[in-house]
Amino acid sequence: MHSEDAQLASELAVAAGERLLAVRAENVGLDGAALKDLGDRSAQDLLAAALASARPGDCVLSEEAADDLARLTADRVWIIDPLDGTREYSEGRHDWAVHVALWERGSLVAGAVALPGLGTVLCTDPASIVPPSAGGPLKMAVSRSRPPALATELVARLGLEPVPMGSAGYKVAAVVRGEVDLYVHAGGQYEWDSAAPVAVALAAGLFASRIDGSPLIYNQENVSLPDLVVCRHELADQVLTTIAEVAA
Repeated sequence: MHSEDAQLASELAVAAGERLLAVRAENVGLDGAALKDLGDRSAQDLLAAALASARPGDCVLSEEAADDLARLTADRVWIIDPLDGTREYSEGRHDWAVHVALWERGSLVAGAVALPGLGTVLCTDPASIVPPSAGGPLKMAVSRSRPPALATELVARLGLEPVPMGSAGYKVAAVVRGEVDLYVHAGGQYEWDSAAPVAVALAAGLFASRIDGSPLIYNQENVSLPDLVVCRHELADQVLTTIAEVAA
């Protein structure tokens, strides 16, 4: 069943991404805030309708919908972000994403991250194959507009090469795609920002946790999940130790 769920997640993320590209192409000249809102609504409507049709018994947690707390006692909850990276989307950039993940009885069991600007999608089944490290200085995905102080400290202490890019999902996807070696975030996020990217990263054999090394736990009443580490497994101990030193 989870293979079918992963296929559905992939199909829906791609479809929402195509809708978003069409909305942007059809509304050239629309101001940024209006385009963000239109994109959010369009992708949300598509995903909500598709999930209601394909998985009517499941609950949904979305950034763009009222939170139905029935999900807290449900066995299966889809966690979605219809448009991750509204700023990048509204500016005509490519570094934004669509997130569709499935949580089941305590675990992320399926997920997909569409990168419509690249015409690709990353999925849990089939899982992505992470390319080998390219050598040289380790690269870390960082916010192109507001990198948190922790990221700046890690760059300095570990001799990292910062690579600025857009949305959270796109940054995690960059680790999966081998474009960077790690992504560390401590500036505040919610469950929908990381659920699908983390599902994809874990399926690809990467390491993912909170910045204190504790597990990422989803489908909580408080949907704040403010920090995240995604990296190659061989880097995890060094990265977490350095984060602890910075915090001390």
